[in-house]
Amino acid sequence: GSDAFQETDITGVTLPITKHNYLVTRAEDIAPTIREAFHVAKSGRPGPVVVDITKDAQVGRCAPDDGAPVRLPGYRPCHRPGAMELDEAARLIDAAERPLVFCGHGVVKAEATALLRELVDKGDLPVACTLLGLGGFPASDPRHLGMMGMHGEAWVNEAVQRADLLIALGMRFDDRVTGNLASYARSAKKIHVELDPAEVGKNVAADVAIVGDVKDVLLGLVPRVAWKKRAAWRGEIAALRDDSEAHDVQRLPDDGRLLAAHVMADLHRLTEGAALIVTDVGQHQMWEAQYYRHESPRSLITSGGLGTMGFALPAAIGARFARPGDEIWVIAGDGGFQMSAAELSTCMQEGVKVHIAVINNGYLGMVRQWQDFFYEKRYVATPIVSPDFVKLAEAHGLRARRVTERGGIEDAVRFAREAPGTCLVEFRVTQEDTVYPMVPAGNDLADMIRRPRTKGAT
Repeated sequence: GSDAFQETDITGVTLPITKHNYLVTRAEDIAPTIREAFHVAKSGRPGPVVVDITKDAQVGRCAPDDGAPVRLPGYRPCHRPGAMELDEAARLIDAAERPLVFCGHGVVKAEATALLRELVDKGDLPVACTLLGLGGFPASDPRHLGMMGMHGEAWVNEAVQRADLLIALGMRFDDRVTGNLASYARSAKKIHVELDPAEVGKNVAADVAIVGDVKDVLLGLVPRVAWKKRAAWRGEIAALRDDSEAHDVQRLPDDGRLLAAHVMADLHRLTEGAALIVTDVGQHQMWEAQYYRHESPRSLITSGGLGTMGFALPAAIGARFARPGDEIWVIAGDGGFQMSAAELSTCMQEGVKVHIAVINNGYLGMVRQWQDFFYEKRYVATPIVSPDFVKLAEAHGLRARRVTERGGIEDAVRFAREAPGTCLVEFRVTQEDTVYPMVPAGNDLADMIRRPRTKGAT
């Protein structure tokens, strides 16, 4: 307690970035505090909880814990949706001509994907996803549009601006989704379903606000919604999709370059969309969201709100222990991967089998893209020097391979699958490629920078 060595006020430091934290000073308080901490972390809107246990408590003696249930009289994380709000939401859905459902992470966390499917079936409703909502509605369904927002599909953003009703399920309307709030979906009424009351109305005013777990809300809402076909609206969106796909990099003639989009599209094809993908943060994260079509919930693990570089490999190791039967692919950039590359030792030590795809373009790519668009190509601190990733993996006793052309992707995926443990594949992709479309920060959602149509596109 004299601040001599390795002493920090952990509860004070972590207070702004945790849901709750505890300081335990007595041995007999450890077990009930841990039990309470897990309850708080998992209930309501999930969040991290820190338990700081003093050295004296750790080495103290105590009687066996009786396992008493957690009782927190002042903590009420769950809200039940009201009948009036559900009735009004159903009325707006039935009356809408151009409705659009937003599938956020709350749908996945609430295990409400089947109920979402029922709602979509009854109302013939198109569905757009947030980054963390991908997989909450199957990508193979014709009513699935894709991701919206800053790097969302162009036709999805256009559809948002044309919609007359937005049904937002378990999402926050953050600025990566909305762009300029003053011009955001001005013709649309908004139904906002959200577990955390602090998020309702924070960014976008809701015509109907329903605070509650998405699953509970849909259980009450689906029976109230009438069956209705919306062929005209879906046809309008299909026309927008046709125009947008003409800008797709996949339609460019093969000029020998290896693009990150090629890696994502081929990885989806070769895994048949059945892998568990864990991404880092940056351009590759957005390309994955665009080209790997997720069919089921929890098939994508990524750092969304905080955007933590270095996230992918440690998260994938955890996913391997939680889901030992899944095929797990790490997708990381050359910059982010170096932030946690030391975990290759953990992979070897624990006998973990994950496949690692390092998308190496020689830059901190997303920052370089902003420098390209907005700062006259002043590439300051974004070109990076990386180690030889193949040799780095091999130095840890792991198998590795390098790919420089699209024709090598399939063999590399097979090589990784056949490896007895973790395998790293370095994809040397085109250096100055760009994630399109892009809505510049603060701009209108329809004000997208698009990939130019290129002669020879098919």
